Amino acid sequence: MTAPDPLADGWQPFTDPGFIDLVGPILVREGFGPTAYAFRASPKHANLIGVVHGGMLMTFADRALGVAAMAAAEGANCVTVQFEMQFIGAVRMGDVVTLVPEVVQRTGTLVFMRGDLRVGGRIAASGTGVWKILRRRPESTA
Repeated sequence: MTAPDPLADGWQPFTDPGFIDLVGPILVREGFGPTAYAFRASPKHANLIGVVHGGMLMTFADRALGVAAMAAAEGANCVTVQFEMQFIGAVRMGDVVTLVPEVVQRTGTLVFMRGDLRVGGRIAASGTGVWKILRRRPESTA
């Protein structure tokens, strides 16, 4: 896969103020098949041996899968209740990491998700998780 460019191939910045804004930018591509997320590894993502820190890969996957879980829950807020990741290969500075979230199953209260973090054609990590669908309390009439 070529490096995502926000001005080409449909990639756009994913607006997410707060923590994700600190570790981003994260890109999103919609309307070209399944929704995909990406980021380009930079020195701020490095661990002590100079490759991308596993915490960055987990943060990226948790956000992409969580957003997809909320879409699967018809826009209801969701929170991560379980998340697991297997690290398969190193991600180096300048690499572009992509993820296409997959909904495994949705119940009335949970969304089960999975996704592979890819660099080009190889899998760098694989994540799975469960998101709790939050129900809003009815508004008070008082």
